[in-house]
Amino acid sequence: MSSALTDLLPHPIVQAPMAGGVSVPQLAAAVSEAGGLGFLAAGYKTADGMYQEIKQLRGLTGRPFGVNLFLPQPETADPAAVDVYAHQLAGEATWYETELGDPDSGRDDGYDAKLAVLLDNPVPVVSFHFGVPAREVVDSLHRVGTFALVTATTAEEARAVERSGADAVIAQGVEAGGHQGTHRDVPEADGSGVGVLSLVAQVRESVGIPVIAAGGIMRGSQIAAVLAAGAVAAQLGTAFLATHESGAHALHKQALTNPLYVRTELTRAFSGRPARGLVNRFLREHGPYAPAAYPDVHHLTAPLRKAAAKAGDAQGMALWAGQGHRMARELPAGQLVEVLAAELASARTALSAGGAL
Repeated sequence: MSSALTDLLPHPIVQAPMAGGVSVPQLAAAVSEAGGLGFLAAGYKTADGMYQEIKQLRGLTGRPFGVNLFLPQPETADPAAVDVYAHQLAGEATWYETELGDPDSGRDDGYDAKLAVLLDNPVPVVSFHFGVPAREVVDSLHRVGTFALVTATTAEEARAVERSGADAVIAQGVEAGGHQGTHRDVPEADGSGVGVLSLVAQVRESVGIPVIAAGGIMRGSQIAAVLAAGAVAAQLGTAFLATHESGAHALHKQALTNPLYVRTELTRAFSGRPARGLVNRFLREHGPYAPAAYPDVHHLTAPLRKAAAKAGDAQGMALWAGQGHRMARELPAGQLVEVLAAELASARTALSAGGAL
């Protein structure tokens, strides 16, 4: 990784951007202040909402940070399949005393408007999820001094990221919580994702740009492992989900270590795109029937998820979490960065001495 980019993060720790109100300015600021790279998630926000969060974050820290964007999605959903799923969810709407959302509420997530804001008011880093930005977009970010990162879930996708001119690729393993950042939504590939260690090694041998590892990483020893595999930094999401500054719902934080939730699963139940979450009632009942239709299903279920949270019913919420969720620690975010850095240093010392991680 170029020295200019590594200078942004004294510790090789990136806080994953978690959309839906989790990656709030307070969280990103705490991570950046502690020497990691904090991130805001612009997904599901308006361009002005994103701008206001950037202003708030700049008031909390002078350290570098990043902003994550969702790429616009193609029209691939079968409207009939979405209608069938809406009919199936009618009982949920009755139970939570709300209406289903409009599946035709928009596909581009305000992408162009958000890009315009980020070009007029540049931030240190912008990352992209659900695809590869056009080369001219990456070039325009470079002209205003912004580094561009792009998620990939395969070596083939990583090569597309490199061709875009991006500064680094985020290699997202199948262990990761939340949405898989696949460039194309191919239902036939569901469940065929690659683990983070294998993926980092494959990507490292496929591209010349730096690799940031993501997926199930919860401890400093795991950061040491992905660095040894060829990554230059690790991106952690679930680890920061339980921190004091996280904007996650209290029930979501509690569920990470609640023995009631014994495993995670990739599901389309809440959004129509594969995403890893704790297995609850909603996921079990509706996951097998959810169509490949993002963001249609996301819009459809949004009122249900909001009503479930308001009712204090975690069984109806999207409890996004990676496979390492049981290892979550309820700490201030800055302290978690320090603990992870200390664990990383200890693991590196053990490795250099010929010991185990």
